[in-house]
Amino acid sequence: MAFFSFRSQWQLPVEPQAAYDALADIDRYPQWWPQVRSTRRLDEHSGELVIRSALPFSLRVVATRAVQDPQALTLAATLSGDLTGHSSWQVNATPSGCTAVFIEEVTADRLFGASSFLGRRALEWNHAAMMRSGERGLRRHLSAAGLDSNI
Repeated sequence: MAFFSFRSQWQLPVEPQAAYDALADIDRYPQWWPQVRSTRRLDEHSGELVIRSALPFSLRVVATRAVQDPQALTLAATLSGDLTGHSSWQVNATPSGCTAVFIEEVTADRLFGASSFLGRRALEWNHAAMMRSGERGLRRHLSAAGLDSNI
């Protein structure tokens, strides 16, 4: 079994609530996050995401909402499928907008080679590339919506 712990921090030039609202709207992720290829709502609290970054395979993950707190600007989900574990977003105000901190702790036991040194490094690189692209995509999305002019 291969365990991964990821942490990313995005600097966004928008009001914290605007960032939180965009991150809470998983159905729209494919519009601004190129590596989130599709989403499909399963029920009121869960949905399936198909994710593909630079490596030549897609991951299917079911995200089930655990926390959605607009006052604390916190989101959390349990994950199952090709990745098993949990992920969360915490949005915090800064003088120039906000930060969105993403934490994910997952096992990738269904991925061949994930526990090997090279497999682990490839997946870590793949995740970092996906997160950089997501930050750029969200910045463009919020800018196109005119939400970055409030800071």
